[in-house]
Amino acid sequence: MTEREGVRIGMVNFINTAALYEVWKETVHNPAWQVVEAAPAELNHMLARGELDLGIVSSHEYADHPGLYQILPGLSISSTGAVGSVFLFSRFAPEELDGKRVCLSSQSKTSNGLIKIIFEDFYDVRPVYCLAGDGAETSDCQAVLAIGDQALRMKGEAGFPYVLDLGDVWQRRTTLPFVFAVWAVSERFVARRSACLREIHRQLVRCAQEGRDRLPEISSRVAPRIPMAPQDCRRYLQGIEFDLGPDKLRGLEAFYQYLIRRGEAMPQALPVKICTTVA
Repeated sequence: MTEREGVRIGMVNFINTAALYEVWKETVHNPAWQVVEAAPAELNHMLARGELDLGIVSSHEYADHPGLYQILPGLSISSTGAVGSVFLFSRFAPEELDGKRVCLSSQSKTSNGLIKIIFEDFYDVRPVYCLAGDGAETSDCQAVLAIGDQALRMKGEAGFPYVLDLGDVWQRRTTLPFVFAVWAVSERFVARRSACLREIHRQLVRCAQEGRDRLPEISSRVAPRIPMAPQDCRRYLQGIEFDLGPDKLRGLEAFYQYLIRRGEAMPQALPVKICTTVA
C-alpha cells in the first residue's frame, strides 16, 4: 500500500458531529479520502471487518478489540456532564425499574454498556433488557434508551415522566467526563500509512477547532434535520466536546474498568493505546 492509495474514513451521521463534519465537508477536498457515513454500531462493524481504515466509533468498540486499534490523540465525542442526546426515557424512577423491561439501543453499544452500569452499579437494580429491532416494541417497555438524533426528537415529545441524561448521571457518580466515541485507527494503517494518518489527524483537529468557533452558523444549518430551533441546537452542540485530554482519558479508563469487571470488555483494553505516530 502506498501513500497515494485511498483511505476509508468512518463518520457518524448524527448531528452531534456537525461542528467537526460540516467544516470537513467544506474545507477538505482530497479525493483519495473516502468518508463513509453510518450510525456508530455500523461503523464499529465496518472497522472491525477491515472495511474502514479509521473512524469515529463507540468507545466500547475499542474495548472489545483492543488488539486491532489505536486511538487518535486529542479527539473524541464526549461530554463533561449532560450530553443532551443520550437519554433514558422512563415511566418509572430508575431505582424502581428492577425487573421491568428496558429497551436498549441498536445503534450504540457504548450507551447500552453505560446504562447497565448506571442501573446495576449505581442504582443496584436489575431490569430486563431487550434490544430495539429484535422484536421489542417500546410500548411494551417501561423505559427506552435513545441516542443521537432519535433522542433529540423524543425529548421534544411527551409521554415519559422521567428523563435521565446518561452523561450527567455518570459525572455525578464518578466526577469524570464521559467519552462516548473515539477516533480509532487500525493497527495495519498506522504501520503502513503514517504520513497520511498525520495529515488526516491534523485536518480533524483543525475542523473540530474551527467548528467550535462557528457554532451559531452550523447550528442554524443542521437544526432542521431534527427539527429543532437553531438556538436549542446551538445549546446542544455547545455541550458536545471533541477533545481527549487527561480528564477524558481518566473517564474512558474508568468506563473500561467497569466493563472489564463486568466481563464485557477485554482486559487488554487497559492501558489505552494512544497513537503516537501523529505526534
